[in-house]
Amino acid sequence: MAEVKKYIAVDLGAESGRVMIGSVSAQKIILEEIHRFGNGPIEEDGSLKWDVEKLMREIKVGISKAAKAARTQIWGIGVDSWGVDFGLLDGDGKLVENPYHYRDSQTNGMQEKAFELMPKRDIYDNSGIQFMQLNSLYQLLAMRLANSIALAKAKDLVFIGDLVSYYLSGKIFAEYTLGSTSQFMDMRTGRWSKAIMDGLSLPSGILPKVVAPGTVVGQLSAKVGQELGCGPIPVIAIGAHDTASAVAAVPASEGRWAYLSSGTWSLMGVEVPEAIVSDKTYRYEFTNEGGVENTIRLLKNIMGLWLMQECRRQWQREGTELSYDELEALAEQAEPFACHLNVDESAFLPPGDMPKRINEYLERTGQKTTDDKGQMIRIILESLALRYRAVMEYIQDATGQTVDVLHIVGGGIQNELLCQFTANALGMKVITGPIEATASGNILMQAIATGQIKTLSEAREIVRKSFELKEYQPQDAAVWKEQYERIKN
Repeated sequence: MAEVKKYIAVDLGAESGRVMIGSVSAQKIILEEIHRFGNGPIEEDGSLKWDVEKLMREIKVGISKAAKAARTQIWGIGVDSWGVDFGLLDGDGKLVENPYHYRDSQTNGMQEKAFELMPKRDIYDNSGIQFMQLNSLYQLLAMRLANSIALAKAKDLVFIGDLVSYYLSGKIFAEYTLGSTSQFMDMRTGRWSKAIMDGLSLPSGILPKVVAPGTVVGQLSAKVGQELGCGPIPVIAIGAHDTASAVAAVPASEGRWAYLSSGTWSLMGVEVPEAIVSDKTYRYEFTNEGGVENTIRLLKNIMGLWLMQECRRQWQREGTELSYDELEALAEQAEPFACHLNVDESAFLPPGDMPKRINEYLERTGQKTTDDKGQMIRIILESLALRYRAVMEYIQDATGQTVDVLHIVGGGIQNELLCQFTANALGMKVITGPIEATASGNILMQAIATGQIKTLSEAREIVRKSFELKEYQPQDAAVWKEQYERIKN
C-alpha cells in the first residue's frame, strides 16, 4: 500500500480563510476542510486594516482541530495568503500596528509620487512588476512620506502569509513568491532591488532574507505547540502567494497552455523559465512574479469577480438576498452584449456601492444604465471574458508563442456561465478545475519539501488523478470575435 502523509494547509483569502488537511500518496491528494472563518478589513482611525489578532486566533483554532482530526503524524504546515500587504515588527519582534489593507486610500496618488522620484520605466526595468497602486512599494512609500511612526519603529517588514508563519515558528523570512508581488524585488535576479529602494529612499534594511518555496524554515514553536496541543510540526515555506500555490496545482501536462486563477481577482498568464522584462511586457503592463520550482509567472492582474461580489453585497444591504447561482441564472436570461465595462477601471477598486459606480461608468461612457440585476451581472461577466481575450493576445505577442488551451482554477470555476463565456471569447478550449487549487498547491509543495514527491510535473499528475476536470468548447465564436473587435476599435 502506498505511503500516505498528512499536511496542514493554512489558506488565507481576503474574504475568508481555511485550515485544511491534505492526505498525499503517490497517486492522489485528498483534501478535508477542518475550519473556515470570515476575513475582511476593519476600520482603525479612518484606515482599512487587517485584524491580525483575530486572524491568528482563528488559525490556531483550525490547526488545533486539524492536529486532533489527523490522528497521525503531521508532516508539515504551510501558509499561503494574498500578496502585497505586510506587517511591521519592532526590535522585540512585536507587531507595531495592524497591517494596512491593500484597498486602503493611503496609496492614492502614490504612483505619481514614485514616478517623480524615479522614472516609471526605470522602476519597471528594475522590478519587472505590473504597476498597481496597491503594490507594497506604494504602501511603503505612503508611510515614508507621511513620516509614519510605525515605520520609524520597524526592524522587519514581513508579508502577511510569512507573518503567520512567524507567529507559528518564530522565524522571520520572506518567501520568494510572496515577496515577488511587492515591487521591491528585481525579478531577473530574485533579490531585493537596491536601485528601487534607494531611488525612492525606502529602508531596505527592514526587508528580510528571501527563502525559496519548498524550504523547511523551522518548527512550530514549543509555546505554540503547547497552546495548540501539537508536537514539533515542521513549518514549510511553500509557494506562499496564493496564486503561486494555485498555479503549482494547474493540472497541465505538456503543450502550450495558459492559466487563469479565478476568484475575487483574476490572474491570467503563462509559466516561463525566467523573467521577461521588455518593451512589450512594459507596454502591456505584465508582471513577472515568482513561481515554484524555479519558474516565473508572467501574468496580468484583472479585477475579477470582485465586481459581482460587491454588487451582491450592495443588494444584500438593500434587502435583496440572491445567491451566486441565482445571479448567474438571471444573467443567463439577460440581453447579450447590452453594454461593456473596462473591468480594471480604478473606480471599481474600493469597496462600496458597486451597482451605482457601474451605472456612473455606463453613463459617463455614453451607454445605457440598468437597474436590472441579471443584466448588470451579465455585463460584468461578458466584460471579464472579453478582457481575458485581450490579455491572451498580449500574452502571445509578448512571449512569441501561441496558446492552445486555457486552464482555469480556483473558486471562480463554479461560475459556469463565465467559464463558457471565456471559451467563447477566446475561441479556444477551456479546462476548469480544481476549485481547491491553492490548498492543493500548498500541500503538494510541502510534499516536495519533505521528499515524498520529487517534481512539479509529478505533483500536477497527482492533481489530474485526484479531481474532476470540466472542458468547455467555444460557442458562437464568430459573434464574440465581432464584439471583441468592436470594443477593441
